[in-house]
Amino acid sequence: MSRRYGSCTTICSPEGRLYQVEYAMEAIGNAGSTIGILAKDGIVLVGEKKVTSKLLQTSSTEKMYKIDDHVACAVAGIMSDANILINTARVQA
Repeated sequence: MSRRYGSCTTICSPEGRLYQVEYAMEAIGNAGSTIGILAKDGIVLVGEKKVTSKLLQTSSTEKMYKIDDHVACAVAGIMSDANILINTARVQA
């Protein structure tokens, strides 16, 4: 029954649930964390790659990106959203 309501973001299921919102929250919950530390002579960017299952092959996507000669970023979250932000930052830089 939930298949009919899981593909549209504006229609609630009979139970009153928005499945697309729940799917997005689950995807964010499975994302690894990143942290950046600023020091006097440089920066340190660290990214965690979460392994949700030993049977699942991890993709080789990077979490660190060079934006410009003086700007870098670390990604945590949904990679498709991050790619859009990274491309926009590169154009602006």
